[in-house]
Amino acid sequence: MAHKLTKEEIRLKNPKYRTWGPYLGERQWATVREDYSYDGDAWSDFPFEHSKSRAYRWGEDGLAGVSDDRQLVNLSMGLWNGKDDILKEKAFGVTNSQGNHGEDVKELYWYLDNTPSHSYMKYLYKYPQGKFPYEELIEQNGKRSRKEQEFEITDTDLFKENKYFDVVFEMAKGDDDPDELFFRITAYNRGTETAPLHLIPHLVLRNTWAWGTEESQLAKPNLKKVDDYTIEVDHAKFGKRYLVFAPAPGYTEESPDVEPQLLFTENETNTKALYGQPNKCKYVKDAFHEYIIKQDKDAVNPDDVGTKACAVFSFEENGGVPAGDYVTIRYKLTKNSEEIDEYELDQVFSRRQDEADAFYWKVSPMPLSDELRQVQRQAFAGLLWTKQFYHFVHNYWSRGDPNTPKPPINRANGRNKDWTHLYIDDILSLPDKWEYPFFAAWDTAFHCIPFAMIDPEFAKNQIDLLVREWYMHPNGQIPAYEWNFSDVNPPVHAWSAYRIYKIQRKMYGVEDVDFLERVFHKLMLNFSWWVNRKDEDGNNVFAGGFLGLDNIGVFNRSEDLPTGGSLEQADSTGWMAFFSLQMLNIALELAKTRPVYQNIASKFFEHFILIADAMTHKNGEENDGVSASLWDEKDEFYYDAIRHSDRSTQSLPVRSLVGLIPLYASLTLEPELLEKFPEFKKRLDWFTEVRKSIAERNIASMEARGVGERLLLALVDKDRLVAILDKMLNEDEFLSPYGIRSLSKYHQDHPFEMDVNGQKYIVEYVPGESDSGMFGGNSNWRGPIWFPVNFLLVEALQRFYLYYGPDLKVECPKGSGDFLNLAQCAQEIQHRLMHLFLPDENGNRACNGQNTRLNQDPLFKDYVPFFEYFDADTGRGLGAAHQCGWTAVVAKWIHDNGASCRIPKTPRTPNKRRTSVYLHDSENLKSSNDDDVRQFYPKSGPFPGNLMRRKSGKSLLNLTVHALDLDEEEQENHSKLSASRKLKDNGVNISDEVLREQFDELGPTLSRGSFESNHAVDQDLLDQIKESFLKFRMKEDDDEVSGDEFECKKF
Repeated sequence: MAHKLTKEEIRLKNPKYRTWGPYLGERQWATVREDYSYDGDAWSDFPFEHSKSRAYRWGEDGLAGVSDDRQLVNLSMGLWNGKDDILKEKAFGVTNSQGNHGEDVKELYWYLDNTPSHSYMKYLYKYPQGKFPYEELIEQNGKRSRKEQEFEITDTDLFKENKYFDVVFEMAKGDDDPDELFFRITAYNRGTETAPLHLIPHLVLRNTWAWGTEESQLAKPNLKKVDDYTIEVDHAKFGKRYLVFAPAPGYTEESPDVEPQLLFTENETNTKALYGQPNKCKYVKDAFHEYIIKQDKDAVNPDDVGTKACAVFSFEENGGVPAGDYVTIRYKLTKNSEEIDEYELDQVFSRRQDEADAFYWKVSPMPLSDELRQVQRQAFAGLLWTKQFYHFVHNYWSRGDPNTPKPPINRANGRNKDWTHLYIDDILSLPDKWEYPFFAAWDTAFHCIPFAMIDPEFAKNQIDLLVREWYMHPNGQIPAYEWNFSDVNPPVHAWSAYRIYKIQRKMYGVEDVDFLERVFHKLMLNFSWWVNRKDEDGNNVFAGGFLGLDNIGVFNRSEDLPTGGSLEQADSTGWMAFFSLQMLNIALELAKTRPVYQNIASKFFEHFILIADAMTHKNGEENDGVSASLWDEKDEFYYDAIRHSDRSTQSLPVRSLVGLIPLYASLTLEPELLEKFPEFKKRLDWFTEVRKSIAERNIASMEARGVGERLLLALVDKDRLVAILDKMLNEDEFLSPYGIRSLSKYHQDHPFEMDVNGQKYIVEYVPGESDSGMFGGNSNWRGPIWFPVNFLLVEALQRFYLYYGPDLKVECPKGSGDFLNLAQCAQEIQHRLMHLFLPDENGNRACNGQNTRLNQDPLFKDYVPFFEYFDADTGRGLGAAHQCGWTAVVAKWIHDNGASCRIPKTPRTPNKRRTSVYLHDSENLKSSNDDDVRQFYPKSGPFPGNLMRRKSGKSLLNLTVHALDLDEEEQENHSKLSASRKLKDNGVNISDEVLREQFDELGPTLSRGSFESNHAVDQDLLDQIKESFLKFRMKEDDDEVSGDEFECKKF
């Protein structure tokens, strides 16, 4: 019998639930899109200081932003503590030139929760009560060298004595209407003294009317005041909507409500302030800053109309918010202007969080620890929060808009001049909405893995878009990222598409063959581009440039070599072999229902064999006489090589990921599958007969098959696999306590040096931030841990295990005396990477470094940061602090192997991989009854959405149940008496029967967050969880890796 869908799964089938989400940017300033300079210096052309006063052309930004899917109507959060010189409307950070390791956001915020339909969203911002240290952050970071750690806001005195507010932003969608949006902001004073606070929710209409483009032809949208609590939104796309505010309750039951003050202005540039030129209109973008901070009462429109509005809630009475107390504001965006029922609004939040808990429990129904489940939940939250509307039309960007001055000749120093076809206006998954507020092609491929677990339709959409004709170049190249669309990223999109397809089939029982076929056609164009553009001599050995690995090479791999000649790249060639096998996999999958694809499958089979032979053996035929092998027989490792004009080659013996990437290119084929594809088998047999020597060198065990009679296609044979793993699983080389390093630790004592024309080039082991400025200096591939490459290495080991089975064992770690099969090695690496985020026995998370506040402070320790990369020795998070895209692949590992993960810094227990130290007596889960399941019910994370909060005195219903704010152990009679007394004080008579009805309806909110009180968890869901528990218990260790997600299986 088919199981019921959760409420969230039902929503995802309705496209209307995707209209509103966290699609507002976090940094629009200093992006390439907004850069109209002659030299392409985006950081200087649109600095942070201009952002409050200058209208954006291509998007909007803000704190905790929500918008529609075209970013036409934008809602965000503004703050002021009474001391800052700048109204806090967006996050601040240092620019690429100001930071000692490039650009870096200098704020404290976390994405705590989100659902794929964005039915519930939660965000935490820590707002200092003291003056924000803009100048100090710039000055101190500027003083530090590349060898020093960055100066962070936690290094200032701002957070001493907890003098800050925890500002929690929440958004929930209505029960039946996805366009009904409810908002709640709660600010907690964590300090020991009373402190003032102004909560200022913003409503901004993206400026579409000033440029003279197609959008400008529509009627100009506008905002206007309806009454003291209501703003009318009139937009051509949405018609009329209303932003309705409730009064905020005071600090105590006796305190008066805090009323909102509505302000209006225009979303237009203050040209007078920026350029000394007259403004086009009287009221401009920075009006709220001028009004609130500079007390300029003439800055806002007294007619209460405009295209930018806000509501100011000022908590200043008696000095502000009392120490240890909190304040709450509530508002909604709705199709009618009815006032807010505060109790029903809070009930909506409780229901949405209950439904979110049920959905994520179904996604990961394994017996996971609370800590692991919170890491996974926050990884999913960050992934979903970093979706953004991305708008870029090359024609208008390069040539200028009809209503604006023409940009300089050789616009932005010729940047992206070959990408004139680009027309982008989509919701995209970004790497980091502040540090990397643009799509990055190979990042996206990894984002789609965790997305496929929770929202496979969105994952498929992302791959679909990248290969559509308004993204992909007519020559077949996929755009890399906006700083240089022509940079070459690894060809991982075929792999990603196939993994999405397989994950959706495994988790949701859906086989979307149409998606697979659609992207396959476009990816063949991309494959042809690689073959035609990156194989210079046509010998199946590829170049490619930096390939996303920034500074990993001896030279800048995106530039001409100082030695002359060309670089033959082990990673580029490995990537192309990997690409060939993934295309082969997809072709065979399609051939199940469309036999014509057998012929195409044979094409990619032959491509792989020829690439493998060229990379690993002689150049093509054995009698060629010129060695093009990138395999070093002495070191037993793959290295890049320089091919000089005289055809000689010079190896560059650097032990880096470049030499591990060839492991990715592996594929197992079941014999039953080959029998089902006679045309493909016929071609394979022909090739192995006619090109016998090549086939024997590159198809493992044509005669002696592997486990299940599988056939293995791989760049490495068994001997080379074991030789590479000897280094990869050595803690003195690649194996870190937290995963696989990007450069071997061997180079710490043995740096590689090369002198070229008097200039010395050095590659040495640098486990932390980069010590050079190559590629901006804000990333480092000469040591640190990176999730995407580790993810593919783990999968490679799992694929090899499918062929070699449990009998092939290697020492892991080397020198430990423990011999593990390849599936166990893969699991060990996964656990080490999970350990980055889990607290050890002392409560410290490696990703937080040695920061005592982040690790031990009860108000910090539960928040998990997802950094771009990690220190290879300590695990400290590095680079972008909210790289919630590819680092979120940890959610997949937690789903697959979290139940057996041990506590960090504790020894591995051999032969007990199915039991986690974290689990609550999980060995008792033999029968998986309801009591067993209860202990693994997802616990509410930080700031549960169902917390009871004070209500204003405006609504009589609010007064009726005001006593619910009391401790839940208070007697009902006391609560009823208290509420009744308030009613009588206000001249209202109400019967006990009515009171009882109201209490019965609202009572459950007191106990939500427990197993019993979550009405979204029904018996059907419990049965599904129990089934998963039983399957988990029944699995044998040898079942740890299944080919379901990697192989094209038989019919």
